[in-house]
Amino acid sequence: MAYNLSEEEELILATVRRFLEREVAPVASEMEHLNEYPTEIVEHMKEMGLFGANVPEAYGGQDLSYTVFAMIFEEISRVWMGLAGILGTHCVLCDVLARFGTEDQKQRFLPILARGDKRGAICLSEPDAGTDLQAIRTTATRRGEYYFINGSKMWITNGRRAELMLLLTKTDKDAKPAYEGMTAFIAEKGEPGLTISRDIDKLGYKSLETCELLFEDFRVPAENLIGGREGQGFKQVMTGLESERINVAARGLGIARASFEEAIKYSQQRRTFGKAICEHQAIQLKLADMATKIERKTAASAATSKPAWRSCSRPRRRRNALSKPCAYSEAMVTPRIFRSSAITATRRC
Repeated sequence: MAYNLSEEEELILATVRRFLEREVAPVASEMEHLNEYPTEIVEHMKEMGLFGANVPEAYGGQDLSYTVFAMIFEEISRVWMGLAGILGTHCVLCDVLARFGTEDQKQRFLPILARGDKRGAICLSEPDAGTDLQAIRTTATRRGEYYFINGSKMWITNGRRAELMLLLTKTDKDAKPAYEGMTAFIAEKGEPGLTISRDIDKLGYKSLETCELLFEDFRVPAENLIGGREGQGFKQVMTGLESERINVAARGLGIARASFEEAIKYSQQRRTFGKAICEHQAIQLKLADMATKIERKTAASAATSKPAWRSCSRPRRRRNALSKPCAYSEAMVTPRIFRSSAITATRRC
C-alpha cells in the first residue's frame, strides 16, 4: 500500500532538503576530509526540531511517522552520512525512553532530548560483545540509591559529545538465560568514574567521534533505571534498535541515490572513443540496473517503515535486515563507472 504524505509532512521534507542543499552540501566534503565536527550545522538541526523527530508531541517532539523518519535520514545521507550518525543514536535513546521509560523519566529527559539541549549516545557494544549483546561484561551493582557501573564500551558513536547515554549492563551475571540479567540505564555525564579513553580512527564516516568508554565505579541514580525494573534491558534495547535499523537502511538508500547521481554526471562528462561514456551500451546497462534497484529499494523502504508497523515485528526486522545490504550494495557499483577516478584524492564526493 502506498503511503501518501500529508501537506505538513511534505513541508517538513522540503525544509530538510533546502537546509541540506544550502547549508550542508557546500561544506560536507571538506569537513569530512578534515574530520571536523559540524557544530553550526548541528545547532541548525536543533532549531529545526530534528532531534525530536521520534519524540511524542506530549514531550515536545514531532512524533513523525516512520516513513517520514526514514525519508529524512535518506535525504541527510544523500548529502552527508556523518550527520545521520549524529542524529541516529540520539533517536534510539529517545525511542527506548518513549516506549519503556517511567513517566518521571519521560518528563525529565524527553523534552531536553527533543530540543537537542542534550544529545544521546547508546553504549551497548564491548570489545568482545557486538552483535551478541548477551555476552557483555559491564556490570551494575546497587548500593543504596545508586548503581555503580564497572566495565568498558567500544565503538560508541557520539561518545564524547553526548550528555546522556543509553547504558546496557548486567545486574545478574549468573542469570540463565543471560538476557534476563541485563538492565538498561539512562546515564548522565558529570559523575566521576567515566573515562573517554580514546577516539577510534576510521577510514570514513568521519566528523563525528567513535569512542571507547571506561567505567570505574561510575555512579547512576536508581531512578534512572529504565522502566524501574531490573532484567528488562535486553528487551528494551533490542526494541529500540528497530528504529536504528530503519534509519540505517534509509542511510544506505541515500548513499545509493547520491552515488547514482554522481555516476550519471560523470558518465556525461567523461569521453572515450569520441563520445561520452553514457552513450556506450555497457555503461547504460550499469546505470539502468542501478536505477531499477534503487527504485525497488525505495518502494521496499516505504513498506518497511509505514506507520501501521510502529510496533516491533518480525516481518519488519526481516525487511530491515534485507534492505540494508541491498541499498549499500548499489553505492558500491559506482566505482565501475568512475574507474580510477573513484579512488584518487582529486575526486572528493
